[in-house]
Amino acid sequence: MKTNEKITGKLNQLLADYQIYYQNLRGLHWNVKGNLFFALHAKYEELYNEAAEVIDELAERILMIGGKPQHSFSEYLKTAALKEVVNVSGASEGVQVVLENSRYLLGVVREVNELAAGAGDEGTVALMSDLIGTTEKRIWMFEAYLG
Repeated sequence: MKTNEKITGKLNQLLADYQIYYQNLRGLHWNVKGNLFFALHAKYEELYNEAAEVIDELAERILMIGGKPQHSFSEYLKTAALKEVVNVSGASEGVQVVLENSRYLLGVVREVNELAAGAGDEGTVALMSDLIGTTEKRIWMFEAYLG
């Protein structure tokens, strides 16, 4: 398969954004406090484990289509548009971070999906389609949580 630099570039951006999302989730998991500690501590762990799987799938997809996945935090910080959050411990504030991060990621996933569809890259389209479904569900659930 010929390397599509636009797709691999956008996938690397998504990879970098997912690394920031992952680390945001770790921070939320470690720092959550209050009467929802047990529920959110477990949920954040579930989400960062899911994010770790997505990160691996994105990097492998980049390799499959002839690109080179970024693999250092200095690269991630330069490439990612998603911002790090620090010292968030409140339940509502943490859930809002997850919700905002998820909405942003959904937009990038849709951009990659469009690029891949236009290039006839069915493997990337399939991966993005799966991510769209899981991200939309996560957004729905966290919006419901916030009422």
